[in-house]
Amino acid sequence: MDAAPSSLHWSAAAEAASRITDAWKRGGDPGGAVVVFDQNEIRVEAAGGLESLATGAPFSADSVVRYASITKHILAAMTLRHEDKIGLEDRLGAHLPFLRAPMADVTVGRALDMTGGLPDVRDTLSLLGISVHTATEAQPILDFLGDLAEVNFPAGHEISYSNTGYRLVETALQNKGLLFDELVQEHISKPLGIDIRAPELWFDPVRGLVPGYWKSEQGWQLGTAGLHLSASGSLTGSARHLAIWLQTVLGDRGPGANVLKRLSAPRTLADGRETQYGLGLAWSRLGDRRLVGHGGSHAGYKAYFLLDPQNHAGVVIVSNREDTAPSGLALQVMAALLGESLPKRSARIPDGLYATESGPFWLEMKDGVATFLGAGDTLYEAEDGWSVSLSAHMPMRLRWTGEAIEGEIGHAARRFVPVKADDCLSRVQGHWTCPAYHSAFDIKGDRFEIGVGPARMSAPLTSLGNNRLLMDGKDGPWTKRSSLVFDGDKVGVFLNRSRLLQFERTI
Repeated sequence: MDAAPSSLHWSAAAEAASRITDAWKRGGDPGGAVVVFDQNEIRVEAAGGLESLATGAPFSADSVVRYASITKHILAAMTLRHEDKIGLEDRLGAHLPFLRAPMADVTVGRALDMTGGLPDVRDTLSLLGISVHTATEAQPILDFLGDLAEVNFPAGHEISYSNTGYRLVETALQNKGLLFDELVQEHISKPLGIDIRAPELWFDPVRGLVPGYWKSEQGWQLGTAGLHLSASGSLTGSARHLAIWLQTVLGDRGPGANVLKRLSAPRTLADGRETQYGLGLAWSRLGDRRLVGHGGSHAGYKAYFLLDPQNHAGVVIVSNREDTAPSGLALQVMAALLGESLPKRSARIPDGLYATESGPFWLEMKDGVATFLGAGDTLYEAEDGWSVSLSAHMPMRLRWTGEAIEGEIGHAARRFVPVKADDCLSRVQGHWTCPAYHSAFDIKGDRFEIGVGPARMSAPLTSLGNNRLLMDGKDGPWTKRSSLVFDGDKVGVFLNRSRLLQFERTI
């Protein structure tokens, strides 16, 4: 294929990349790398900060990090290589007999395109009081999913991010003798002479892997996560090696042949509406340009790539610091490369806490960031007074009417009104249990308490009105904000990615 068009602004992209990495060079902090490329050459490299606070070694484009959810598009590509064994229209239950309906009835395609309603394992465990640091293994997680059986919403009715579909499809491949890491080595790493790997556990040794860090009140801390990784986010590698793979995807050649076309093909909801999330790849817009990519987040690691298929150009950003916002940074570099203006952040919706008239759904607006059921995204100005997110897996289109926020989240219609507190808190004091999973929490005064011994966690509760409470907690580097919906002696606990757990009052 022809080289990328000369109209691309490589010098401007280099300046944008340097501004990002220069900010990481201050104070001996962790850092990251930015790589900008066309289908044939790496045109820009920039790096800053440290890959290890222990050794003081500088971060570079060759520093090995966790790609996290960037892994998803590669699992999807490996699945499509074996459509004779697993088809996109197959029911998950046809390949995983331990699953029960309705989870078993979700198709492989919906499991991968985020419309399956599959509850996310990590968020479900958080609601049960299991910390992000607690180690879990593959088989007990699969047993847990088989027991859960329920889904967050009927498959195809909305879009909501979940790692579970990728875990289940990887298991289906494995049951047919197709191991994810072996597939990656055979079809990507060996042909390209790069070193991208898929460890199963956070604690598995990986050659060259740099630590990830998050900043607590005491300073930088090592990031850890106990959940069995799965092909939803297990891959490790460097910024350079990810760019080399993506060059073959842009060039539609070698290991990357046909990948972009197939993974980014339109996917639809049950009513026929198209989503902008494909199979591990997400579409977004910058001006009139359509860009495609994906991000990744593990404790202490952030990553993102963004491709312009029309101009055969792309950017990769990786970082070993939790405070990096890689999607916005990738957009800055791509805007400089393409000569486009960045979208204007929206301030059209008043800050505050809002909730639907009934159900678990709440929305917080703060400085242009909309947080829905604990998951947040920046809103940008759109036409006719609307504010929109740029996220394909959490699409938001909202506007303020003067008395309510109306629109769609995840392609589902929502209407939020300012919260009016009630006296729910006084009526729900005491001990609540989930016997099926041996979990329990207490409500004491205005506090939510869960866990045992010195690991017990306490978090404040506030009213959402209509017999609902909002819990504001933390788990390691992450916030954990769940809604509790009370109905007599039962309560449902909800996060955006997990909406099915029920507890009951114990007298």
